[in-house]
Amino acid sequence: MTSTFDGRALRADTSARSSHARRAALASFVGSTLEYYDFFIYASFSALAFNTLFFPDLGSFWGTIVSMATIGIGYVVRPLAALVFGHFGDTLGRKRMLVVTLVMMGVATSLIGCLPTYGAIGVAAPILLVLLRAVQGASAAGESAGAASLALEHAPAGRRALAASWVNTGAAAGMLLASLVVLVFSALPEDAFLDWGWRIPFLLSMFVAIAGLVIRRMLPESDVFEEAVVADGPKEMPAKVIFRDHWPSVLRVVGCGLFAVVSTIFSAFALSWGTHEAGVPRTVMVGATVLTAALALVAQPAAGILADRIGRKPVFITGNLVCAVSVSGFFWAISQRSTALILITACIVMVVGYSLVNAVGPALYAEMFETRIRYSGMAISGQLALVATGFAPTIAATLVRPGPNGWIPVAAFTAGCCLVSALTTLTVRETYRTSTTDLGK
Repeated sequence: MTSTFDGRALRADTSARSSHARRAALASFVGSTLEYYDFFIYASFSALAFNTLFFPDLGSFWGTIVSMATIGIGYVVRPLAALVFGHFGDTLGRKRMLVVTLVMMGVATSLIGCLPTYGAIGVAAPILLVLLRAVQGASAAGESAGAASLALEHAPAGRRALAASWVNTGAAAGMLLASLVVLVFSALPEDAFLDWGWRIPFLLSMFVAIAGLVIRRMLPESDVFEEAVVADGPKEMPAKVIFRDHWPSVLRVVGCGLFAVVSTIFSAFALSWGTHEAGVPRTVMVGATVLTAALALVAQPAAGILADRIGRKPVFITGNLVCAVSVSGFFWAISQRSTALILITACIVMVVGYSLVNAVGPALYAEMFETRIRYSGMAISGQLALVATGFAPTIAATLVRPGPNGWIPVAAFTAGCCLVSALTTLTVRETYRTSTTDLGK
């Protein structure tokens, strides 16, 4: 009787853990979908419309540069927000902070859709735009680190990379959703697009926020977190421990995270330069984003599975090298205005290359830190790394030169960031065979 009871209890416990792991992955996926839908919606419209709507007095060139710079505002506030979300995520729990980030992002994005333009209220319009972008950035600072920590800590040891990959697979889903919406509304007549069409994509984010909120409220904290933090409580502030004892890991994450410039160069700068300067139809450039995001929904989980089998480092490094080599081909294809070449090279950069790196990044970073400081460690170091990502479109806009080969400095900058990321990864300890409780020690 005792043996039968124990067996049933064990199976019930295993089933519950498996259910929680799946729900954690789903919660991470849905939350990231919202966060990155909102982020890519903003990036797309900063490239297509915000220079006209919010910075009309600056002219086309400077209006575009300033509009691109507002993307970076969302990244500037992220390190400070990471300190706050990381601290409370490591002391009060991952789940509570992830509910807060979801609400913040949904509200801020919806309010952007309600903003009056420069023509209606003058300089107050771009000021309000920047403030709401800052709220988006603060929300995103807490989202990715918390979602990755929660998914990884709920997952079995041999599936941590796959579980954590759903965070950035959600990002790909958000990009896909945003691109489809942009594709639909950018097809409107120009007057209708600039009058009301740009607003609707921002207002739609509230529906995804509600769905994510329902899922997250039902998810418990992981046993690993409860045992490491809740039982005894943290002895010191997580941020203090990180900067005192784990600063090499912080520097490693910053270096590894430079690969993410590929994302904003592809989704914001290439969209703007391709449509406004190279003369590629807007539907082709947005269509490339739709195609690559759709394929990434398959490629990224596959990369997570591969990283669980052969290790995080070889997958991460390979993806960086592919991006570094292929980004020049992508910009050359845009300069040739060839739809087929644009789509092919976009897939090489974003599906073959970027998906490998993007899928493995959450596990690679999270496994550098022990449980009781993981949220803070990932949030702080990850957001410091992303400052360059936020301003990459602005840097690219200043680097690009007139003429058919003016893209070369932009491609060199992007490739250089990927090579630094790959070289930094060589210094990271491989952890795919390390137990969850021993990570970061």
